[in-house]
Amino acid sequence: MIDKWSRESVLLETSFSLTGQSVVDALQQRSLNRPLPKAITVDHGTEFTSKSLDEWAWNNGVKLDFIRPGKPTENAFIESFNGRLRDECLNVNEFASIEDAKQKIEVWRQDYNHHRPHSSLGHLTPNEFAMQGRETALETARL
Repeated sequence: MIDKWSRESVLLETSFSLTGQSVVDALQQRSLNRPLPKAITVDHGTEFTSKSLDEWAWNNGVKLDFIRPGKPTENAFIESFNGRLRDECLNVNEFASIEDAKQKIEVWRQDYNHHRPHSSLGHLTPNEFAMQGRETALETARL
């Protein structure tokens, strides 16, 4: 899951396969530390069209915004991110177990968020951009 505003990798769920319920569980776990988004842009994968995700989204006031079938460019942020993840992490590492994969993928996610400036963010890292945005929001709230 990528935050479209900050380009932060908010969540990377690692498993042999993902179901709608595993997506729900991951989103619910993540919501303990971060507010839920107003909308999530998804493709038509079975994990995103499941009844469990639809029910969770409805109950939590999160809109599921489906891209048109066969139009991955409508979700370009995640397509670009997935390409980087594959090229820089999945294709260059061997994983001894699912736990090993989770650990290596999380290290890559942290590096992506904290050490990779993005030109679209004024050459800040996603984490720096998000922090700057939160500070600006706090200053505005004080006025």
